Amino acid sequence: MTFGDRLYTFYTTLRLESPLPSGIEAMNPYLRPETQACVRAFCDKYFADKKSNRVSVWGINPGRFGGGLTGLSFTDPVILREICGIQNTLGTKHELSAEYVWSVIAEYGGAERFFGDFFLTALCPLGFVKQKEASEINYNFYDDKALFQAVKSFMVETMQQQIAMGLRQDVAICFGTGKLHSAFEAINAEYSFFERILPLEHPRFIMQYRRKEIAQYRQKYMDVLSLVLGQS
Repeated sequence: MTFGDRLYTFYTTLRLESPLPSGIEAMNPYLRPETQACVRAFCDKYFADKKSNRVSVWGINPGRFGGGLTGLSFTDPVILREICGIQNTLGTKHELSAEYVWSVIAEYGGAERFFGDFFLTALCPLGFVKQKEASEINYNFYDDKALFQAVKSFMVETMQQQIAMGLRQDVAICFGTGKLHSAFEAINAEYSFFERILPLEHPRFIMQYRRKEIAQYRQKYMDVLSLVLGQS
């Protein structure tokens, strides 16, 4: 089996059975046939190999307009169509985090090169929404202690499964320098998944609060990506 075969099986068999705190719901895009087809096409295009040395890059959990639709971390439906060439009817909105990450991928040399070296994922592979007044909002697993405890075993199990597919354990990258990094380090201290975790500012933080400095942050990302490859 290729890395892509293992990844597709992992995604399409994800089930979160733990009861969640009141008012919080999990999103599982992998139950939708169209998302399954997009994930299959993506895996076949970028992961049709048996490499066992990709560096994992971990975000928080999928959002409503990105991975919560496409099933692919930091990838929205527009990027999937216009950059990856994978047609879909999943949506027409850009996700800020996806927009930034894919600008880094372009700077790196494109998707084929990037995904040959790296794997984008999330500490919790399923996202969450919470009802707020008349609408739903994205909700992060660390926003609520009860939610974190409810999904922690699921997160640990899915991290183990992804590492077993063929990921480097000497180093990992964390897209977050605050709560996510703290949560990641705490889990890693308990389970010793990685020897070293390198934090980078979260893409959404950069896009929302540091837009004038995007070029500098992109260079910082590039420096870290180059650094971890030099350690292999």
